[in-house]
Amino acid sequence: MAKKRILLKIGSNTLTKETNHISRGKIEDLGIQIAALNDEYEFIIVSSGAIAAAKQFVKLDNQDKDVFVKQALASIGQPHLMRIYNENFKDLGLNTSQCLLSYSDFEKEQTKKNIVNTINVLVKNNYIPIINENDTVATDEIRFGDNDKLAALTAVLLNVDILIIATNTNGIYTKESIHDENPETIKLVSDLKSLEKEIGDSKSSHGTGGMQSKIEAAAISKAANIETWIVNGLNDNFILKALKDEIPFTRIV
Repeated sequence: MAKKRILLKIGSNTLTKETNHISRGKIEDLGIQIAALNDEYEFIIVSSGAIAAAKQFVKLDNQDKDVFVKQALASIGQPHLMRIYNENFKDLGLNTSQCLLSYSDFEKEQTKKNIVNTINVLVKNNYIPIINENDTVATDEIRFGDNDKLAALTAVLLNVDILIIATNTNGIYTKESIHDENPETIKLVSDLKSLEKEIGDSKSSHGTGGMQSKIEAAAISKAANIETWIVNGLNDNFILKALKDEIPFTRIV
């Protein structure tokens, strides 16, 4: 039987476990789950975290809000981030590879074919592609969506079965339950317009996305008949538990 394909998007808040440092424990948790699911699923990862990784090592002489400073931090942090992935995954018998993409890559037919062919070769040879936006030359992810849109476009391009967006909430909550300070997860959604009425416009502390960018990503994947799951990545074994329906999360079909 052919393996199902999951694209996992993991944001900075999840990778840092809401601290100021990349969590090796969280990356190890990802690797343990991928190794456990290796017989049934193949994984592609879209990972933020380059800027967060850089901040552990350097402080540049400019304001962090300057987009060019963030691009410089991304350039410094990306190899550190990949090293952490490689070290933790290698201990679990998993091979990793780096792929840097820009939104402009999705506008050119030949480039899209090249991406598909390269990633398919990597996956076929048991390498896990770890994708990030090429922040040194592009600023869309830094300014707008914390890789949510990039993950959705890549999911469609690679014809995945499930797009899992790991965040720091148990999916999307009803607006009323947030107001009552008793968050209740919306578990199944088919109408994205109704979902938009439930969300606010807050941004995460390390990332640049919020639930709006996740819904926009889900709209892209939904148009290609790909399910999007919005899952709390701070939980240990969140992928395994979501696949077994053991934790609350939002499933957009």
